[in-house]
Amino acid sequence: MTTTPVTGPRADVPAPSGELRATLPGAAYTDPAVFRREQERIFERLWFCAVRAADLTGPGAFRTVQVGRESVLLTRNRRGEPRAYLNICRHRGARLCTEESGTVRRALQCPYHAWTYDLDGRLTAAPNLRQMPGIDRTERGLLAVHLREWLGYLWVCLADEPPSFEESVIGAATERLGDPTALDRYGTETLALGRRITYDVPANWKLIVENFMECYHCATIHPELTDVLPEFADGLAAQYYVGHGAAFAAEAEGFTVDGTGGFGRLPGIDDTQDRRYFALTLRPQVFVNLVPDHVIVHRMFPVAADRTTVECDWLYRPEVLADGADITPSVELFHRVNTQDFDACARTQPAMDSRAYRDGGVLVPSEHHIGAFHRWVTDTLADDPA
Repeated sequence: MTTTPVTGPRADVPAPSGELRATLPGAAYTDPAVFRREQERIFERLWFCAVRAADLTGPGAFRTVQVGRESVLLTRNRRGEPRAYLNICRHRGARLCTEESGTVRRALQCPYHAWTYDLDGRLTAAPNLRQMPGIDRTERGLLAVHLREWLGYLWVCLADEPPSFEESVIGAATERLGDPTALDRYGTETLALGRRITYDVPANWKLIVENFMECYHCATIHPELTDVLPEFADGLAAQYYVGHGAAFAAEAEGFTVDGTGGFGRLPGIDDTQDRRYFALTLRPQVFVNLVPDHVIVHRMFPVAADRTTVECDWLYRPEVLADGADITPSVELFHRVNTQDFDACARTQPAMDSRAYRDGGVLVPSEHHIGAFHRWVTDTLADDPA
């Protein structure tokens, strides 16, 4: 990896040319069988950004997250260390925690037959357990899930042998920014949650990824965004080029819906990152948006072939929130962008079933880099070592 920002396109993304390129066929966005393969071979094999670490406020706090076809339970043990398990009782397979979030005092208890597990996953109690002297309480404990913490989030992987986190996740961010230290300077893990908005999007997850990666639509549906980032009106997304961040308009004081000032730049970023917007797509389901005074993180949770939940976090320095600063203009800018984008994806989803889109559509030159995403999806679904 290079250690200095680069302004040219990625090696696997050709310079814009006049040709049109094919997209994925319509069935890739509607077929339940395709979605099932994606659950198995993408979401259940790769690192998945599950929850913000601060959401687990202390021992016994938990959240449940759907990862592919599995429900995953994340919690903290008595020492405050994060843990992740399949949310399944080892007795008869009942869902252990039926709520999306909550807090238990000392243990996790199945509501069906009261099998009870400590916060490190060990079976500690069950009705008539003394009459089962041969039971191994560790062997019959909860099934652990691979877990990493990065950027202030907890990432899980259901694979028996997960891919390298450094290569597949951190490396992807470095590849986009062209500098292994660029993302670290934002200190995302030190920031606090200012606002969280959850969107229920009636569209396939890949349509949302494709939309986020390109800016051919920006001049059409994002007037507030192009007022702040005027180069986006030309249709070429920041993600087309390694290391490139879109410059703020001269009259824009901050990344806000009305161009008013923000909250001073984050202490770690350098002059090359000031007054610029950088966007990262971390496959398969995370978008990171970097601006001088805050960070916005999207996490997608594919629900069905035609439905995706998107959880979006706005993160600020803790002192900004503690001082009672009004973050509304800051949040409102990207909330409008989200709403505009997700409405566009929802308008597109029904056409994926049309005979007009049976063989897919086309990518115009400024969208050619999406072809790399399509190739990745196709290759990943074709790779079935079993």
